[in-house]
This record gives sequence, structure tokens and C-alpha cells, in this order.
Amino acid sequence: MTEFGQAQVHLNLFASGCGHHSAAWRAADSAVDRIGDITWWEEMAGIAERGLLDAVFFPDGQAARTDALASGPTWFLEPMTTLAAIARATGHIGLISSVSSTFWSPFHAARVLASIDHISGGRAGLNLVTSQLDAEARNHGMDALPNHALRYARAGEFAETLKELWGSWPAESVVADRSGLYTDTTRMHAVNHHDRWFSVAGPLNIPSPPQKQPMIFQAGVSEPGRDLAASHADGVFSVSWDALGAKGFRNDVRARTHAAGRNPDNVLVMPGLVVYLGSTEEEARRHQQELNALLPVEAALRNLSTFIGQDVTDWDPDAEVPPLAPVAETANPSGRYALVRHITENTGVRGGSSRGEDDRRRPTVRELLGYLAAGGGHATVVGTPEQVADEILRWVDGGAADGFNIMPPSLPGDLTDFVDHVVPVLQARGRFRTSYEGTTLREHFAG
Repeated sequence: MTEFGQAQVHLNLFASGCGHHSAAWRAADSAVDRIGDITWWEEMAGIAERGLLDAVFFPDGQAARTDALASGPTWFLEPMTTLAAIARATGHIGLISSVSSTFWSPFHAARVLASIDHISGGRAGLNLVTSQLDAEARNHGMDALPNHALRYARAGEFAETLKELWGSWPAESVVADRSGLYTDTTRMHAVNHHDRWFSVAGPLNIPSPPQKQPMIFQAGVSEPGRDLAASHADGVFSVSWDALGAKGFRNDVRARTHAAGRNPDNVLVMPGLVVYLGSTEEEARRHQQELNALLPVEAALRNLSTFIGQDVTDWDPDAEVPPLAPVAETANPSGRYALVRHITENTGVRGGSSRGEDDRRRPTVRELLGYLAAGGGHATVVGTPEQVADEILRWVDGGAADGFNIMPPSLPGDLTDFVDHVVPVLQARGRFRTSYEGTTLREHFAG
């Protein structure tokens, strides 16, 4: 058990559809008919707030994904609009949306985020992304996305311009003296940003928000993504299957942050975490198996074949995954192939997690498909509340994470179970708040 007095754990809800398992929508009790109902998302945020989580985080996308819609819902309400509604239905939890610097203009993003920060009393943040699909680009007047390096160069300038805009109209300049003076405009200043990607005069046409600077998160793990985080991010939403890889990533981001002249302790690294809970390991495993059983195996194997560039359609779903050749020995090595191989070689099924225990066995093909369907490379833990808390603290105390973006496989059940059973264990160990001590998102993450 972890000793009292160590670092507090940070937790977000990463909210998506009926849950992060791609087959969760097929369950008899799923809320597939409510994903366009704002009260559904208000309820999810309310559960997360009851658990005192730092924030609710929404992804975004700019294409209909017609290639995947036949297999399940891939759409969601526009997240900024959604967060504005949730702001009125909650009182404490932070509100984070992905924003693509490839498609948004800094002025528009700064204004919307400042508005949500005002509406929520200082709880807004954005997850800065550069987008990944050419189909998204074609909805914004482009034939294809700019190359990776150009997207990240634009993202850096985007972040810098956001911060300039948020500081261009100090809220303190609004004096509202009814004798005649409303704003002391001498305290405002133009931005006059003219660089490679953006030309923005400023100032922003809304006073600076309660946080002064809404929090900026970043989700890229590439070299340019790490540099962007080091220069501008308050937090990093990362993808790590195991603690060893996560620790290396966090150490690298911290080193880059220091080199950029910033305090590494002010940049929180939060991997995604898929959690299957039960009162026993066996019960948790059954819950995972029930969701995995909803996967259309033949289609999933075809998708896996495309994913890794190797025909696996003849694999027996209930047999252990066959040994995969080292990446260096494959004809078409790829990051996706490396990910699948890493999962199969580093997943301890007995303990139900990605811990790599000595008594593990290789996952079955169906289990592998389930891991990919629910997390797609994010760490996965299957066990009791105590075991899940142990794993969370093992990562945090080992320097692999500052906290996690919790990715419930199904909603609302897995979120409710986490809030009702894992959070109290972390609280009892002195590692998670028992009340919100601040009012803003920055204060949540500073605690």
C-alpha cells in the first residue's frame, strides 16, 4: 500500500459515445439512442463531478467517417457547444475539448474558449491537436492534410497566438463607471501577430477569462508533438500500453520542458486508462468478455489484417495469439504492427492488466481484438477496485504518469463503478481529493 503524503493523482473522464469499447453500443442496456441528447452528456459529467474528477474531456473530428459508421456510431455533438451546456449543468468539474489547429483560426478558438471560461467560472481548457485524416481536410477546402512537420509548425504558432489574444484585453480594464467610463482602453493592446501561418491584429473582443489563460493540453507523441508540449502545454494526454514506456515518454517530455525554460512540474502527463471493474478478478474478466463477445469477429479480424499489414483472418478467436515476428523482420514494418506485437508480448492476462507479470499467458485472439476495440493501445486494467488503485499508484509513484484519462469501456456503468469504488480507495490512501478545493481548472490541477 502506498504511504500517505505522496503526490495527488489527477483523473479526467475521457468521454466518448456509449463507451470506449467499439461494441458497447450493441449491449442491451446501452444508451445508443441518447448520444445526441445533451442531457446524457450532462449526466455523465455529473457522475464524474460526483467523483471529484479534475475534468471531462471530449475528442473531436471533422469528417463523417462513413467507412466506419456501418459498424457503430462514430459521431458526436460538436464538443464546444456541448461543453457550454455542461458548464451550466455542473459547478466544479473542468471542461476540455479537442481543437484542431489545422482547421481553427486562433481568434475564433480564443474567443470560444474565453467564452466557455466565462460561462463556467474558469473551468475551460483545450486539447490542441493537428488532425490525422485527409477526409477532414477535404471538408475545409484542402485536398489533403499538410505534412506532419508543417501541421506541428502551425500548431506552435497557433498556441502562441492564443495566449497573446487571451492577454490582450485585461478584464481589470473594464471599470464600468456609470458616470461615463466603461473600459480603460489604454490598458488594452493590439496583438499584431503576423507570421508564417496567421495574421491577427487583435485585441480579442472579449475581456480576459477568469483563468487569464485557459489550460492547454496536447496529445501528440511524435518528436514535434513532444516539442510542442514542452513549449506550450500545461498537460499531455498520452498513449502508453505499459508503465515502462510511459516513464520513458514522461521523462523525455520533462527534459524537453526544462530545456525550453519551463518548470517540468507544471506539465502533467496523463495517459489513457481503460478500466474493467468487478468485486473479484473473475467478475471483472467476465465483464470484459461480455463486451468482447459483442465484437463481430470476422470483421474485426479483417480490420486487424489491414491494421498490421498481415492476413490474420484464419486466426482462431479463442486460441492464444500466435507469436509475431520482430518488427525488424517484417516486410512492411509499421507503428501499428509494433503496437499489436507489444500488446501480445506484454499483457499479463492472469492479473488482467498490462503489468507484465511473470505468471501471465499470452492473450487470446478475441482478447487482443477486445484490447484494440476498447483502448487501441491505451493501458488496460481488469480487476478489483483495490487492484486498479494499486496499478494507478504504481504508475504515478514510479514516475510513469501524473494521473490518467479514464476511458470507461461502457457508459454509464463503468464510469459509475469507477467513481463509486476506485475513487474511495484512492481517497482512503490519501492520494485523491475528498472535495474540490479550488474553483478553476488550473486550481484542480495545481492541487
